[in-house]
Amino acid sequence: MNQLSSRFPVNRSAMAMSRAVAAMLVVAAPAARAQQAADLSPVVVTGKAADTPPPTKSAPSQNSLAARSAQSTVSDDSVRNYTSPVSDYTQVLSMVPGLFSYSPNGAGLGDSKITIRGLPDSYALFSFDGIPFNDTNGVSHHSWVFFPTEFLGGAIVERSPGTASTVGQASFVGSVDFQSRVLEPQRRTSVTASVGTWNTHLVGIEHETGQFGEDGRSNLLVNAQEMRSDGYQTYNSQDRRAVSTKFQTALGEQTTLTLFGSFLDLANYTPSTKGVTRANYDAGNYNVLLSGDPTRPDYYGYNFYDIYTNFFYAGVSSSLGDGWKLDDKVYYYQYHNKQNYNGTTISATSAIDKLNSYGTAGNLLRLARESTVGTARVGVWLDRADSNRYQIPSNPRTGLDTLAPNFSEHYVTNTFQPYVEYEFKVSDALRITPGVKYALYQQHFDHLQDNGGAVGPLGGTYNKTTGTITGGAPDLRNSVSYSDVLPSLDLHYLLQPNWSAYVQLSTGDEIPSTSIFDVKNAQVSPEPKPTRAKTVQTGTVLNTERVTFSADIYYTKLDGTYTALPPDSFGNVGYVLTGNQTSKGVEAEANFAIGAGWSAYVNGTIGSLKYDAGFWVAGAPRDTETVGVNYQRGPWAVSVSANRVGRNYNDAKDGTHQAFVIDPVVVTNLYANYTIEHPTSFTKQLKLQFAVNNVFNRHDIVAVAGPVAGSSSANPQPGDLLTVLPARSLQLTATVNF
Repeated sequence: MNQLSSRFPVNRSAMAMSRAVAAMLVVAAPAARAQQAADLSPVVVTGKAADTPPPTKSAPSQNSLAARSAQSTVSDDSVRNYTSPVSDYTQVLSMVPGLFSYSPNGAGLGDSKITIRGLPDSYALFSFDGIPFNDTNGVSHHSWVFFPTEFLGGAIVERSPGTASTVGQASFVGSVDFQSRVLEPQRRTSVTASVGTWNTHLVGIEHETGQFGEDGRSNLLVNAQEMRSDGYQTYNSQDRRAVSTKFQTALGEQTTLTLFGSFLDLANYTPSTKGVTRANYDAGNYNVLLSGDPTRPDYYGYNFYDIYTNFFYAGVSSSLGDGWKLDDKVYYYQYHNKQNYNGTTISATSAIDKLNSYGTAGNLLRLARESTVGTARVGVWLDRADSNRYQIPSNPRTGLDTLAPNFSEHYVTNTFQPYVEYEFKVSDALRITPGVKYALYQQHFDHLQDNGGAVGPLGGTYNKTTGTITGGAPDLRNSVSYSDVLPSLDLHYLLQPNWSAYVQLSTGDEIPSTSIFDVKNAQVSPEPKPTRAKTVQTGTVLNTERVTFSADIYYTKLDGTYTALPPDSFGNVGYVLTGNQTSKGVEAEANFAIGAGWSAYVNGTIGSLKYDAGFWVAGAPRDTETVGVNYQRGPWAVSVSANRVGRNYNDAKDGTHQAFVIDPVVVTNLYANYTIEHPTSFTKQLKLQFAVNNVFNRHDIVAVAGPVAGSSSANPQPGDLLTVLPARSLQLTATVNF
């Protein structure tokens, strides 16, 4: 039984409104009479080369001849055929070189993180249709919210800090730009039903108006879905409801307007630290997470999430004349995560009532002018995020909070990033592009009194017995500014019409987490500066009638993390960098069109990510590989792939490096699609999809999520919390188009 059936988040009114809007759009849109089709392709300022040899359709990931860095593109075709509707963006990115992730509760059934070149996604820039998004207390991303795979039309992954025009926070290791759905010229209504392992089921409806209105200038896509699952891990169930809309219209011969909106509401039972104890794993109980016993501290009713997200933007793309092009997007997105979790005992203060909520608004303006001597690109990103966060000790049985929080704060983050770059056309084959970006971040904090977990009682007295604070200031306000100048330079050379090479030097940065001010009276001096990453890489791309191939060599020098120093005589806490990290390696990917519908895909990365002292950074593998075979012909679209992650290490509880050895892991997945055209007189198409994740039912340990004191691979402890591959899962999906 799904434990979430009787519990829903508080944002039901917003969800009901979004459903009503979606319903009106679905009803109203078919009434628009389709007329002569107009070109609704957006006018983009910077685009990708239109190199489309036969192998590109079957390639799950590939680079472009026009790329100026190590870049991979995942197509809409790959998303539609080789992910299931219950999955999330981690599956969309699973075939990209050097990227991997694990979903211990099953694909799409938890909050998973991706790793890029050995570093977690907190060092990467994520965007949607070019608009950056991330948590505001420190860069992080959540795969189970914002954009289910049914909202995505592919992704562009850049494995470097990027060029000057790559705006956003934390471009250390690279960037991922998720693309919205591709609008279609013909009208259709699709109904989807999906059932699978662990009582997983999804129902959805999607309406595509096709091009309608005067000269077929407009188009609208609406998608609504509900997914429920018990999940692989015990009592880790999930209820996800989501709606998205995308509208596009040609305002004239040279201008396109795009409107996008999405809503997602999720309820889930998950503890704060997610993992299976080593004792259970050794006993063969690979999925024991929470219990159904309210007398136990791990009772599922004491550990739950209620999350609401939305994402809106309005974009205008236009050719202005005299070689000028404009792309401007104004946006707003919201993340509201209300979480409760319990500790290892049950008491009046053993649980935590937690809120992480923010609303972000901004504008991203890009301009470009192309001439006979080159292309000038200028732009500016403006962003303001208002955030509210707290953690309050709570009674798990009654839900009553104590009066004094561990911390409670409101803060505003303002970001200003202008850039300029010029692509010099030295010859028809050679382009050289220098650029520079200025990054300014300003944060304004309002810290409330707390029990000593962060800024403290601010001159008052905290009574641990009653949980109250007497006297002192009710709050404390402070501000901080960070700034950086980030240059970039790249050279792109077209060796042959189907063969290119590039060299890139780029710089990325990341500002410190807001937790640096979680010290007594928020006294921080001197304030730490942004950390930086400097990358140099060179690569090549070759596309022929039967092969797409790309390879690159990279070297990155990264600043380490900050460590707090003991308070000085005035109570100020300072921070110092804990050395540097060096990332280096070689990557390659290729897709081979064999013939008769068959193709083969391979990628591989061999590299290292180490501290100055020579120790490996936790979670960074020595190598990753992917091998896949695809078949696309007639009604069939089939893919079998195996992803291997090489040996890596995890740190001990006291921070000792390489304490745990994580052996290589291989995960094999299968997707099979069969499409029937006009199965009945009143249906246009029936598509059946069969997905199998972890075909060989492996239960490998992929990480030590929560090591206990003194534990290591040489001395493993039963209390270690392990991240383990979920069992084999099957998902059968049927989609009928009307």
